[in-house]
Amino acid sequence: MSGGVDSSVAAALLKEQGYEVFGVTMKLSNWESREGRTFGGCCGSKDFYDARSVAQTLGIPHYSFDYVEKFRGSVIGYFKDSYLKGETPNPCIACNQHVKFDYLLEQAVALGADYLATGHYARIERCEKETTFRRLNDVREPERRSNVQTTFLLKKAVDPSKDQSYVLYGLGQKELSRLLFPLGDLTKVEVREIARRHNLRTADKPDSYEICFVPNEDYRQFISEEVPAEERPSGPIRHVDGRVLGQHKGLPYYTIGQREGLGLSVGHPLYVTSLDMSSNTLVVGEKQDVLEQSMVVRELSWVSGTAPDLPCEVSVKIRSKHAGATAILSSFPAVAGGESMDPRQRHSGMTTIKIVFDQPQSAITPGQAAVFYNGEVVLGGGVIDRV
Repeated sequence: MSGGVDSSVAAALLKEQGYEVFGVTMKLSNWESREGRTFGGCCGSKDFYDARSVAQTLGIPHYSFDYVEKFRGSVIGYFKDSYLKGETPNPCIACNQHVKFDYLLEQAVALGADYLATGHYARIERCEKETTFRRLNDVREPERRSNVQTTFLLKKAVDPSKDQSYVLYGLGQKELSRLLFPLGDLTKVEVREIARRHNLRTADKPDSYEICFVPNEDYRQFISEEVPAEERPSGPIRHVDGRVLGQHKGLPYYTIGQREGLGLSVGHPLYVTSLDMSSNTLVVGEKQDVLEQSMVVRELSWVSGTAPDLPCEVSVKIRSKHAGATAILSSFPAVAGGESMDPRQRHSGMTTIKIVFDQPQSAITPGQAAVFYNGEVVLGGGVIDRV
């Protein structure tokens, strides 16, 4: 229970359905302010008290788990390292993969819970397939036996404006068997109506969109405070045609497709097209220069545990608000000598895959997630490595 309306309603719905429910809030920071700037877009101190109030209204137990150090290592550390490598991270995905559905899920099971439920807008579909086989070593009439295999599909939410399946692509069969997403079939309007019906104090609480550990939504200020100046040196800004146009303030302050804050005046908009880490150069160009048609994706994760037969056609999202675009997935040489590694492995960092879009896409950004869909079903995804 993060202290927002979504997780509050998830708890209320499960109690209505007859589950024995207890609420858990993760403590991810020290709930302190620094220089008057309050931390926390979710799971902050105010959110903790909102979650506790909702639990009291629902008549369920409420606990807090301290994940400050785990969060700093798995999410904040990753966030800083990504920018220092010239990539643009997605901390919400890292939090889901390493905190919510790793540490928290493990602790929930250890406490005796059958399921961990969250307020994510996504759906889990349980599928059962029965197979029949014969015992041929029986001297009598061979006995027919059946075996039921259960698999789980991860699907988009009913409300496309709130769908969060993109940030959940790292879930596998083990996790999905223990998860519940009670809001997957609801719209945001319906969720708020349910909250009002239950007299929950979070019913009209605004949604949070900022990065929870970045003060005042200013990630550049956060980088300035967390990363020594010598690790973010200034350098040249070069046009794709080779002209040097100015000086950048440090590559971690920029991302692919960025238009504002470049400090350039050439009479027309320019966009960041790439970050050349080897020469500490920021490369800019015209709007058409940020269009790319193919990319390489690493650290693959498949919801079913195996990749589809390659090559195959899927829809690919390259950021959370991206509409998705048709593309072909194919295997890609991942080791020296051009030997292709098997993309069916789910182990992080061991495989790469090539994606070719039907139409060029704008601002394909290393570090962001590429998520693969077959209609409403999430097949898996990975981290964009390069165009």
